[in-house]
Amino acid sequence: MTNYIILALCVIVILSYLFDISGRYSKIPSVIFLIILGIGLQILVRTLHLEIPDLKPVLPVIGTLGLIMIVMEASLDLRLEKRKKLLIIKSVTSAFVLFAVFSGAMAFILTEFFGSSLRSSLLNAIPLGIISSSVAITSAAHLKPDQKEFVVYESSFSDIFGIIIFDFILITQGSIGLGILDMGVKSIITIIIALVTTSILAILLHKTTYHINYVIIMTSVIMVYVLAKLSHLPALLLVLIFGLVLSNNQLLESSPIKKYVDFTKFRSDIKSFKVILTELTFLVRSFFFIMFGFYAKIDGLFDLNNLITGVSVIAGVFLLRLLFFRQVLKMKLIPLAFFSPRGLITILLFLSIPEVSRISLINEEVVTLIILFSIFMLMAGNLVSVRYKPPAEEKSAGFENADVH
Repeated sequence: MTNYIILALCVIVILSYLFDISGRYSKIPSVIFLIILGIGLQILVRTLHLEIPDLKPVLPVIGTLGLIMIVMEASLDLRLEKRKKLLIIKSVTSAFVLFAVFSGAMAFILTEFFGSSLRSSLLNAIPLGIISSSVAITSAAHLKPDQKEFVVYESSFSDIFGIIIFDFILITQGSIGLGILDMGVKSIITIIIALVTTSILAILLHKTTYHINYVIIMTSVIMVYVLAKLSHLPALLLVLIFGLVLSNNQLLESSPIKKYVDFTKFRSDIKSFKVILTELTFLVRSFFFIMFGFYAKIDGLFDLNNLITGVSVIAGVFLLRLLFFRQVLKMKLIPLAFFSPRGLITILLFLSIPEVSRISLINEEVVTLIILFSIFMLMAGNLVSVRYKPPAEEKSAGFENADVH
């Protein structure tokens, strides 16, 4: 039995790798294949009457690890440069406004028309308003550089805003005003802790010569994240700051730190760290979506009420997005208007909603349908967009600097 399990895991990893490669050329997000693979495995297990241990409780653990790694990986791609000022403003504005308007509108509907409390409505609406960076970033590989950067910034900050506000609503029981003040104080504390932690880990990354290095750094980041969560601090902010400081180390070259840091070696260390991080993120993300598909309730996916709810939510998401891009950002609709997938964070936050705050209208099957529909919309945007082809003189450099997502 042991050999069969190892063989099955190897086959799953190889299939995930093939899905990832095919997604880059077919413009079909690999997440779709991973979820379908999970559903297929579920049908196979049922048909053969195989006994599989219940691993569903492990899903939030894998999801949390994936969330930390995805945000860390995405933040390592973020460059704070003056020439990108307008792009950053537009992407961050889009992330916050679209998230806030959709979540607010959804919460209003759930409160006014379905009789749910405001707190429960917000907790159920927020996960549906967050763009999944794990899906969006990996699906943006063929886009033009400025479009890809927009996707990275928008989806990353959508994750940050969504999780911080979700945690705020989940934790806050009393006055909203005191809750906001408390969150502001905790955010300042988090930033200070993040800067201190980042300094220590950066020194460890740069100065340590022992052959086991990167795994300890990632483990330390995860440990600090968990400790911050246990202390009710906006933990994801720690991860974001860690990645931003490392990816924008050129801003520190003119500071006194230059005397103690060999920035050429430091950048080489960061590049090696990112390669390891990308590999681990691929594994965690793959197993998460396969397990999600495996434990999806297939029968409920074809329920008429669930289909109507899922289609209505997706219609609202993309109608709002189309209007915002056309009227406010004044940007071309194709393909960026379609890059609003839901995914890992939607699932993770939905599983974090207390049972007492669950709303029957927004059930597990509806969340699954919304994720699938949003990814299909992304795929449609990919298919109608023109693949970006870098100039001939940039191709050789592109191979040297290519990152695997």
